Amino acid sequence: MDAQEAEEWATYANEAFALSLVRAKEDEESLSPEEAFDGFHPTFTYPIFGEEQRVYGYKDLLIELKFSSGSLRQYFNVKYSERLPPSPAVDDIESKLLEAKVLLPDHYTDEDAFLKQVELDSTAFKPLGTKMHSYSRRVSHALRPDGASDVSWDRKPSSSMSKTPEPEEETELVEYEIFHCTWKTPGFREYHRRIQIFILLYIEGGSFIKEEEEEWEFIILYEKRQRKHSPEVWTYHFVGYSTLFPFYCYPEKVRLRISQFVILPPYQQEGHGSALYSAIYQYVLASPHIAELTVEDPAEAFEDLRDRNDLKMLLNHQEFMREALGESHVSTGGGPARHQRHRHGAESLTSRTNGVGGKKKKKNEGKLMPPTDKAFIAKWKGNLKIAQRQFQRLIEMLILKHIDDTDPIALKQYRIQVKDRLFRFNFVRPPSSYYLVSYPFPRPSISLSCYHYPSTCSVLPPTHRIYSLSSAGNPHAT
Repeated sequence: MDAQEAEEWATYANEAFALSLVRAKEDEESLSPEEAFDGFHPTFTYPIFGEEQRVYGYKDLLIELKFSSGSLRQYFNVKYSERLPPSPAVDDIESKLLEAKVLLPDHYTDEDAFLKQVELDSTAFKPLGTKMHSYSRRVSHALRPDGASDVSWDRKPSSSMSKTPEPEEETELVEYEIFHCTWKTPGFREYHRRIQIFILLYIEGGSFIKEEEEEWEFIILYEKRQRKHSPEVWTYHFVGYSTLFPFYCYPEKVRLRISQFVILPPYQQEGHGSALYSAIYQYVLASPHIAELTVEDPAEAFEDLRDRNDLKMLLNHQEFMREALGESHVSTGGGPARHQRHRHGAESLTSRTNGVGGKKKKKNEGKLMPPTDKAFIAKWKGNLKIAQRQFQRLIEMLILKHIDDTDPIALKQYRIQVKDRLFRFNFVRPPSSYYLVSYPFPRPSISLSCYHYPSTCSVLPPTHRIYSLSSAGNPHAT
């Protein structure tokens, strides 16, 4: 078989893999037209089929893996139009899924038997662990002119001259609940083996955690839905979850680290990731034994989510913003006063230096302006339990939001502050004990202009180092 013919028998696994969250028939009647839980695809399949993520030996391949939406029991089926005779080169799909523990031994291959189990589990399944938070979202349903719900309602105008009446809408309040579990939660080890499958399929480099490590904590998000024709019945459906691991923090606390965090595709772009992250953060704030919240090797999408939520929290924290910007800058909502102008306005952050460039230090001015007061950073980093680097980045974002970009002194001090953080992060190595507690891997190394020789730069006198920092990446800086 030549290369071209062999290519015809290869299928991209991510496209061939179709995942579904199956609900009982009565639960499906409560869904809006926009809610679809069938036929979504994994992001990664290389833990199953190798780095190329290809399945060989089939044409028109479809791999169906369906889950009961709450209990996550599985149904497995493979469809194809043609298959090569069995050989070592032809992928045994079921064996590979079982080996990767994506497919569990108790899976169904009879769809009718699976659907019967879905009906039973829909009312029997209840979340494990301790409820720690809840919130709600409104879902709209289109109505036909006769008042009945119609998922196939066509909102497009008719091609005829007469206007099609716009459908009315009814709204439903959908509840979401977040639960906390540990390995000691009865029945959770078995349930975790079902939810951990999504770590392999949606987190790059994700891997299963070890059940013998007793310290793990789990925060799980469920949709709680009321049945349309049986309002006394509420059913639960899995949305996503996060794993947390505590590390010792001197002298007698722990540093809690978010290790894994996943929201299933049908629930993405609806704010559920932010709700789950906020619940974790509030759990950390309420726990006296936790010193701070950290994140293990975050993906860019999660960094964006974390930044948005942390920044929103700071902007709404009146006491913090009052100390950061000063009394006159803060409104009752915690943000800048409405009458103040920013960026090009007269009340933007200006240089802290007294008498330089005509700027005078104002009475009761805030501590955010560059260079940001170190005692202010240390105080609020500890009070808000945010990791050092993350808090410094948030401070930089706030400065950038409020700084007067017509003040060259303030801009230069801001630039120095950012470069100082980058220098310390990439070239100043903390004590070895710090790595044992928080960072099991060495820091990455990058080059920033004058930083080609960090050992030389690190022994410069403070005044020379500030000059080097202010000049890095900007040969015309003075």
